[in-house]
Amino acid sequence: MRPRHLSRRGLLAGGVAALAGCSASGPARQPATPAPDSPETVLVKQLIAEKERTIALYSAVIADGGERLAPFRDRHQAHLDELRKHVTGLGTPAPGPSGSPAPSGSPAPSGSAEPDKPSLSRLRELERKAAALRPKQLAGISPGMAQLIASIGACEAAHVVALPKSL
Repeated sequence: MRPRHLSRRGLLAGGVAALAGCSASGPARQPATPAPDSPETVLVKQLIAEKERTIALYSAVIADGGERLAPFRDRHQAHLDELRKHVTGLGTPAPGPSGSPAPSGSPAPSGSAEPDKPSLSRLRELERKAAALRPKQLAGISPGMAQLIASIGACEAAHVVALPKSL
């Protein structure tokens, strides 16, 4: 018997059919779900949300006659701008952890008539809590991020001392 020779058309048609069958036979692909954020990214998103709340509190005090506090707010804005460089695709701000200072929900000193009123004492307490939290946030993150967070903490500690006693 003589072997049967395939024509080029037959060979190409068979190859195309085989390729089509291979690509269609695989399981249906579901849209890729985004990978969960790394612990460092979660921390940076929390710091961003915290800085946004801090800036809002400073802005409220500045609007109420505390123009002298604008440089403090501007430093927090610089921190926020730098932190945002480390996170891509930011949507809504991430909520802060239970241990981080939350200016909008932190209680006012006892005896205060308006618990949510922005004040210098509230700003000072916010800065103190934030500065105290920074060293605890350094474990397990990259050296560059640790340096940034430590620098932010040092600035917050300086704010505690540098904030004026009254406006």
